[in-house]
Amino acid sequence: MISTVQAVAVTALVVVGSFFLLVGTVGLLRLPNVYNRMHATSKAATLGASSILLATTVYYGPVDDGLAALVTVVFLFFTAPTGSHVISRAAQKMGVPFLESGDWPGTVPMQDDTEEE
Repeated sequence: MISTVQAVAVTALVVVGSFFLLVGTVGLLRLPNVYNRMHATSKAATLGASSILLATTVYYGPVDDGLAALVTVVFLFFTAPTGSHVISRAAQKMGVPFLESGDWPGTVPMQDDTEEE
């Protein structure tokens, strides 16, 4: 049996985690290009999943399943940014353009072919 404080903490963490996962999903569906979508999903999914995993730790305590959830949070915080970076670099190397006037750091700005000289 868990205490009232633990129940409130678990409920709050699950609600916060669900909110961030919902925001990440909406960002994935609504944002215009791979760079924006990648940013929305990596940030929101990391926070959402971490909150739900922390709720697991609060519920089960720092042993067995709770410890596995904590290890998963640490693993998630190392792999999500790395995955996002790899996706971003792959899109850039494939030639996926930024929106409007954005440029890849350290490169020559792309010339717009529609400009008249």
